[in-house]
Amino acid sequence: MSSDPANGEECLGWAARDPSGVLSPFNFTRRIVGSDDVSIKITHCGICYADVIWTRNIYGDAKYPLVPGHEIVGTVKAVGSGVQHLKVGDHVGVGTYVNSCRACEYCGDSLENLCEKGPVYTFNHFDSDGYITRGGYSSHIVVNQRYCFRIPDGYPLASAAPLLCAGITVYAPMIRHRMNQPGKSLGVIGLGGLGHMAVKFGKAFGLNVTVFSTSSSKKEEALTQLGADKFVISSDQEQMKALAKSLDFIIDSASGDHPFDPYMSLLKTAGVLVLVGFPSEIKLSPANLNIGMKTISGSVVGGTKETQEMLEYCAAKDIHPNIEVIPIQYANEALERLINRDVKYRFVIDIENSLK
Repeated sequence: MSSDPANGEECLGWAARDPSGVLSPFNFTRRIVGSDDVSIKITHCGICYADVIWTRNIYGDAKYPLVPGHEIVGTVKAVGSGVQHLKVGDHVGVGTYVNSCRACEYCGDSLENLCEKGPVYTFNHFDSDGYITRGGYSSHIVVNQRYCFRIPDGYPLASAAPLLCAGITVYAPMIRHRMNQPGKSLGVIGLGGLGHMAVKFGKAFGLNVTVFSTSSSKKEEALTQLGADKFVISSDQEQMKALAKSLDFIIDSASGDHPFDPYMSLLKTAGVLVLVGFPSEIKLSPANLNIGMKTISGSVVGGTKETQEMLEYCAAKDIHPNIEVIPIQYANEALERLINRDVKYRFVIDIENSLK
C-alpha cells in the first residue's frame, strides 16, 4: 500500500528522510474531505520535543518520510456535509491525536487521549484507513471534526499553537487534581515549554507558585516575566529544607533524571505530585509517599472536552505562552536549539508566510 492516498489533495510539507532528522521540502497527498472531516489551511505549528524524538528515530519506530508537528492551528477551508459546529473561515486547532476508537469507555467520556485501543497520533502513526499520519509542518491537514478545536475569536493563532500540547499537558492534570483552588501552593519543577505554562495557569488559578530549577539564570524571568512568587535552586539544601511540608501540589515537568525524595518532602499531608515529564526512572523512599498520605500521578495531554475548555479559559484570562515565531526554513536550527534548551519557551513556525 502507498503511504499516502492516491486520489487525495496535494500538500507541501517538510519531512525527515532518515535518523539524521534533517528536514527538507516534501510533497505528498492528504485524503479528500469526508462527510465528517474538516480541511484546515495551516497558519502556524508549534515545535515540541516529540518532533525531535521521532524525526531522529529515538524510539526506533519512525516511518520515513516523516512530517512532524502536533501543535497545529489555522483556518477552515472546507467542511464535510456532516460537520455542524465549524464553518469555512473559522480558526481551529489540532493537537497530538487525530483519531480514536470512539467506542470505548474513555472515548465516551471525551478522554480520547486515553482510548483503550490507543489514540491515532497526528504524525508517524497508522490511521484507521491504513495511511500514515503526517503532521503540521505542512500546508494543510484533513481531520475528523471531533479532533478539531475552535480557537476563540481574537486569540492570536501563533499563541494558540503551543496550547495544543504544552498547554493541555499541564492544564488537564491541574484541573483533575483540583489545583484551581485560590490560596493553595504550587511547586513547578523545570521551566521549559511545559513548566512555564504551569506557572501561568497556577497564577491564573490564584495559587502561590514556587519555581524549582537547577539554574539560577532563570530566576529573573521566573519572577518578573512569568510572575512566580518564589524561585528555588533545587540543589541548595537549605532553600529546600526551608520549604518542607509547604506545598499542596507539584507539577514536575523535568524530563532529565532527578531525585524525587527531596520534592516529596515539600508536600503537605495529602499533597499531590504530577509527573508530566519523562525521566528514565522514578526512585523514592516509600516512607516519603506513605507517611503523609501523599500521591504521585502521571498525565499526558488531555481529552477533547478539556482541550476546548482550556482554549476558552486562556482566551478569557488572557493567558499566552511565551513564543519565538520562526520561518519553516529555520526549523532544523530550531530543533537543535530545542535539544540545547535554547528557547523561551516554545518555537512556533509561521507556516502561512514561509512555506512555499
